[in-house]
Parts: sequence; C-alpha cells; structure tokens
Amino acid sequence: MDYNSTRSKLVLPEYGRHIQKMVAHAVAIEDREERKRCANAVIGIMGNMFPHLRDVTDFKHKLWDHIAIMSDFKLDIDFPYEIPAPEMLLERPTKVPYRNSNIKYLHYGELIQQMIEKAILLEDEEEKKQLIFLIANHMKKSLYVVNKDSAVDERVFKDIVRLSKGKLQVDSRVRLPEIKESHQNRPMNVNNGPRPSNNNNKKRMPGKRTYDKK
Repeated sequence: MDYNSTRSKLVLPEYGRHIQKMVAHAVAIEDREERKRCANAVIGIMGNMFPHLRDVTDFKHKLWDHIAIMSDFKLDIDFPYEIPAPEMLLERPTKVPYRNSNIKYLHYGELIQQMIEKAILLEDEEEKKQLIFLIANHMKKSLYVVNKDSAVDERVFKDIVRLSKGKLQVDSRVRLPEIKESHQNRPMNVNNGPRPSNNNNKKRMPGKRTYDKK
C-alpha cells in the first residue's frame, strides 16, 4: 500500500500532492520551451484552486514564487517575476518588541489612559468637559462588560479621578446614558450555557408517525 507516511513531504501542502507531481514533471522536461508551457499550465491550475484571490495584488507573482519553492528552485525557465532566493526561506523574522505598558485598570485598556492624559492637557474648559463625558461614557460600557452591577456613574467618575491622579474632576450632577444590552456589551458569564430543552416542543422526525394511545 502507498501511504502518505511513506511519500515525500509536501513543500506547500495547501496545493496537494497532484500539483507537487505536476511541478516535478515540469522540472524533468528536457525541452526548455515545453518546460515553460508546462509551468504556465500548472500556474493556471494553481490559480483556479483559489479563485477568490484572483483580484488580489501580486497574486500571480505569489503563484510563481510558490512553484519555484515547490521545485526546490530547480525549475529552469524564464520566470515572469523575480523569484526569492533560497536563502530567504531560512531567514528568521525580525523579533517584534513586546510593549510592557503599565495599565492600572485592565478592563479600561491603555487607550482610555491615553485619552485621559490628553484631556488633562486641554486648555479649553468646555472642550475638556465634552471629552471627559465621552471618556466616561466609554468607560461605563467597558465596565458593564466586566461587571454589570458595578457599571454605575459614581464608580466611573471615581476611576477617572484615580487615573488622572486628581487632575480631572467630574460634576456629580452629570448623568451618563443608560446602557442598552446588546451582543457586543453583554456581560461576561461563564455559567451562560444552553437552556434545557422542553421535551414537549421537540420536532418530530420526518417520516415518523405517532399514534395516540386510546
């Protein structure tokens, strides 16, 4: 029996073994022109496998890169695009620096802290009040997702004072809009599960007849 475990490893598994065999056949063709025609035919088949990507920029370029990679860069033809060097496949990606931000209240996030810092620097009092109101409204929604019962105006106003280190004050007479529950701001609850089904409402299986007991 011919099992996958005994076959050669696929370089790009998303194309499948048939495409890999086609590429190997194109590499083995001795005539250069015939080899190029075969490679073009394989590229056409590869493109048909992902029709939703045809309008993507550089899609054809990527296909030619892939056929070069699957041939282990042994396909000797005039490529219509510049293909990557084999050494590029061995290069390790640049390490992404991790941001170690000191977020005091994780449920509000870093963006709220930055907005509060901007509000502190505002000189126009009316503009500052409006910005504080918008920040408080967003904080209330974030708090509602974490804990519905604690999402009250007084709690939000106190958190603004803490985050601004006392540099921002909110008028106690200000009232934030009530939160209308939706799918996006529904409170998190690990106990939310499927409701028990009512046996009386079960649908009958098609083709199954029931008889009343007399």
